[in-house]
Amino acid sequence: GNFDDSTTRFYIGCVVEALQYLHRKGIVYRDLKPENLLLDTTGYCKITDFGFAKRIGFGKKTWTFCGTPEYVPPEVILNKGHDLTADFWSLGVLMFELLTGTPPFTASDPMKTYNIILKGIDAVDFPRRISRNAQNLVKKLDNPTERLGVGRGGVMEVSKHIWFEGFNWAGMNSKTLTPPILPKVSSAVDASNFDEYPADNEHPPDDVSGWDKDF
Repeated sequence: GNFDDSTTRFYIGCVVEALQYLHRKGIVYRDLKPENLLLDTTGYCKITDFGFAKRIGFGKKTWTFCGTPEYVPPEVILNKGHDLTADFWSLGVLMFELLTGTPPFTASDPMKTYNIILKGIDAVDFPRRISRNAQNLVKKLDNPTERLGVGRGGVMEVSKHIWFEGFNWAGMNSKTLTPPILPKVSSAVDASNFDEYPADNEHPPDDVSGWDKDF
């Protein structure tokens, strides 16, 4: 399904705060997507899986091609080098997916997805239920050179956008703001909120190729 403006704003707010923390340390995250966002016992959102995160410092670029196809920024696809602001592109994609239920750029295979991404967000049809301010924020996170957050204000430019007008940032930071979803958790090891998969009882075959005989 999809979330309304208010619910989406809460989770995007959590992500904005997390990115601000990482970017202050010169770390680009590069794998923002719903699967990497988990709710803690209080209902607040946490970023997980830092396999693609990299400390690049400030005002510097990196050229590693990585990320989830639907969330890869155009500058990564074009191998032009990317910096901390690559995360803001992914933030816009995440916001669109939370509001609609599907990412704005998707196709049957990665190469087709990349071609759609290179056409830009203006080529995407926004559902009518997405508010004008929400559309404006998503579109301002598109262009690599004019992207919201590229300036000195960094991610603070995003948090000051009109879509966040009236949002209780102080309440979120102090965790006094009531989250839209409160998980039912009985203990620290309660995994009942996760999907269940059948046990994998297969054992891998013994490797008899002898590649390690000289170790």
